[in-house]
Amino acid sequence: MKTLLLTGFEPFLEFPINPTEKIVKELDGTWIGSYQIKGLLLPVDYREAGERILDEIKKHEPDAVLSLGLAAGRSTITPERIAINCRDGAPDNNGIVLNDASIIEDGPDGYFSTLPIRQFVNKLNESGFPAKISNSAGTYLCNNVMYVVLHEVKDRPAGFVHLPASHELVLLGKKDMPSWSDRDLFEAVKVMIGTLE
Repeated sequence: MKTLLLTGFEPFLEFPINPTEKIVKELDGTWIGSYQIKGLLLPVDYREAGERILDEIKKHEPDAVLSLGLAAGRSTITPERIAINCRDGAPDNNGIVLNDASIIEDGPDGYFSTLPIRQFVNKLNESGFPAKISNSAGTYLCNNVMYVVLHEVKDRPAGFVHLPASHELVLLGKKDMPSWSDRDLFEAVKVMIGTLE
């Protein structure tokens, strides 16, 4: 039996829902291929998010870690290539604003994903889900979590994937934003996990 830690985030900034929350809750405890999914919802909090995911990694020792985040405005699924040692940008959900701050003092400038991101993209596209590699996870919470995990996990697949907005989210706010159905988002995540076999 293998375990996959699947993480998503709570709502943040101007987004009243986060489709990654629904995915993580729905897939928690299920099996995809040979992986049992352990779902974890992370707070949009610079300090707590990293601590929470590292605690879960130490507790469950998963065979793989796949973190999901919302990239509102993107029309494709985008596995991230690299996380950088920088926190900068919008406030987290506690109002904390960081500028040019290191995630880990004296840590490397960056870490490359150890997920098979090229295979993810190829398999997603073959399955009818538009996808492409992104070369930057940004400097917000998604990058923060990706960097913290890759700093800790060196011996198994780990990394981050950004998802487009869901139709539900768009209907609650910006009507001109690209969006996917919940079903397609779920199925695309399952395709990526299946690629880890």
